[in-house]
Amino acid sequence: MTELTPPIAETRPHSFTVHGVTIKDPYAWLKDPNYPEVDDPQVLAYLEAENAYFEGVMAPHKPLTERLYEEMKARIKEDDSSVPQKDGDWLYWTAFETGGQYRKWWRRPVAGGPDELILDEPALAAGKEYFRLGAIVFSEDGTLMAYSTDADGSERYTIRFKSLADGAPLAEEIDGVSGKWGADSIEGAIGNIVFTTDGSGVLYGLTDEHWRTRTIKFHRLGTPVADDVVIYYEEDASFSVGVDMTSNRRWIVLATGGHDTTEVYLLPANNPLATPLLVSARKTGREYDVDEHDGTLFIHTNDVDPNFRLCTAPIATPGEWTELIAPSAHFYMTGIDCFQDFFIVDGREDGLDQIEIRRYETPLEAQRIAFPEASYDAGLGNNPEYDMAVLRVGYESMVTPGTEYDYDVASGTLTTLKVQEIPSGYDAEKYRTERLKITARDGTEVPVSIVYPKDFPRDGSAPLFLYAYGAYGYAIPPGFSTGRLSLLDRGFAYAIAHIRGGDDLGQQWYLDGKLEKRANTFNDFVDVAKGLVEGGWTSSGKIAIAGRSAGGELMGAVVNSDPELWGAVIADVPFVDVLNTMLDGDLPLTPGEWPEWGNPIEDKAAFELIRSYSPYDQVTAQDYPPMFISGGLNDPRVTYWEPAKWAAKLRATKTDDNVLLLKTNMGAGHGGKSGRFESLREAAEEHAFVLWQLGVES
Repeated sequence: MTELTPPIAETRPHSFTVHGVTIKDPYAWLKDPNYPEVDDPQVLAYLEAENAYFEGVMAPHKPLTERLYEEMKARIKEDDSSVPQKDGDWLYWTAFETGGQYRKWWRRPVAGGPDELILDEPALAAGKEYFRLGAIVFSEDGTLMAYSTDADGSERYTIRFKSLADGAPLAEEIDGVSGKWGADSIEGAIGNIVFTTDGSGVLYGLTDEHWRTRTIKFHRLGTPVADDVVIYYEEDASFSVGVDMTSNRRWIVLATGGHDTTEVYLLPANNPLATPLLVSARKTGREYDVDEHDGTLFIHTNDVDPNFRLCTAPIATPGEWTELIAPSAHFYMTGIDCFQDFFIVDGREDGLDQIEIRRYETPLEAQRIAFPEASYDAGLGNNPEYDMAVLRVGYESMVTPGTEYDYDVASGTLTTLKVQEIPSGYDAEKYRTERLKITARDGTEVPVSIVYPKDFPRDGSAPLFLYAYGAYGYAIPPGFSTGRLSLLDRGFAYAIAHIRGGDDLGQQWYLDGKLEKRANTFNDFVDVAKGLVEGGWTSSGKIAIAGRSAGGELMGAVVNSDPELWGAVIADVPFVDVLNTMLDGDLPLTPGEWPEWGNPIEDKAAFELIRSYSPYDQVTAQDYPPMFISGGLNDPRVTYWEPAKWAAKLRATKTDDNVLLLKTNMGAGHGGKSGRFESLREAAEEHAFVLWQLGVES
């Protein structure tokens, strides 16, 4: 059948020379020269051919995909809602309706009164292939709302305004705005938009033609958008600027920076046109963030230690820092939040989340919230008010569904507000979880979180799913997943490798997996897999692996180095064309990425290092495991041609007959399809691929 014949991308001569080295790239033509418009007929024809091949190959497995989808859907409470939280005179919450792909946003008066529907995502998403909410914010008096939406996955948002007094939309709209990627809860919905104290206008981040946020503007409601005032412009193309507020809402925070350097300015929240107050001028390699309490700045910084410390400074002389809490070798301080009567220090100890309450009068005494399990994911939830005596806290583990608590600071007691409901049923006693340590080749102990059925055999006979990310200092938490249960109930163990490159064990853990130490990330992952085999958890060839974005780069590196270990590979929006991307300073994110990967344009050593592990460049004539690769046509983070070029080169080079699939979402971006059920379908497809390739009974 024609549809089962893999498409073969043509090769076209293309080469370039850098640092005296000539690189041949016969698939460079897959990058549309009109990008970000993708309209080259031959490029589109190739992507569509790959999609048709994907559909044809997966067609016999549609029944399995559908069973998995129905399983996953049955574990989701369709009419779910969040726990209301007070902010000023109102209680706010979100709710899904049965069958709904998107949330509705609600509020009601604290003093009593009817529920008010303030934002109807299903109505906004109607008729759209893609929809994502980027931000939703309210004026101090609760009469106005601003929200931003993305209609194609390109992460260029449009701000709209609404009067909450009468529900009427305001006339003005602001296009091309940056925003936090995907607002799926009240606490996660504030991103790059803030109201002034009097509600007269908003400050927002503007995305330029390269998807870089270098400009903060002020829009006064009722005036033309063309008249918006530039509050701050970032000259350094490798930096990006965002806008936020201090916890007490007295100061607007303008934070600019790259991967390893930050600089913060403050504006009075009631006077956005004032001259910004510089906290401390940027110093390469120094990161800091700021909150304020009663005229004192609280500054969380890594200036003297990668595990961070906490300093204070008078608002009048913000650059004069005095250490309040010294750095610790064992406690990685990840952030601070000021409240009226106390402040919170967030961190991780031995890789596990900790929440410390500290009093302003006795800052060196810590009151920790105690959690019951040996491995878990915990953090502050939605706590919008400055004067709070009871904190909202979230908790989960690999066997414990998401749980929301109120923590009474005075008594130290946790009160359960909500436990994630799984309508089809869930029995935690059917599963076990452990935190392992596996020694890597250089002697470093790498933590591994693992969950498995309680009767799981330790004789190497069972399949195992291994996940990791390992970049940008992002730690993968050992949290709960309903989708994961479809694997566990079919006899899998599921493991998360907390490899270097993330900051699971502190910022040094991150630093030990970037730039010239990047190979540690790949080696850690391979060594964890081999350690799991040695421990009887599985066998070579029975390991399914997955990673997305920079985690997809990890997938590319380890299939090149150790292909025989893996039985199936999922590489979602994989960052695999690393050398070409880092050599192209005109791409959206490249200048800001050089501190993470190195600048191969200026630095020959960086060029050679990136070339040595760039998955696309290191594809060789060898057997590769079965692979499922995905991309997004509108993805500004990992451009669509990276997975497309990689798949084309693999097809032409590999020596095996194992299946290789490339699926490109033609109407989506980095996060795949939007809507909670559409994303489940994509997860079901990937699980079906894994089960098929590992020969597990469906």
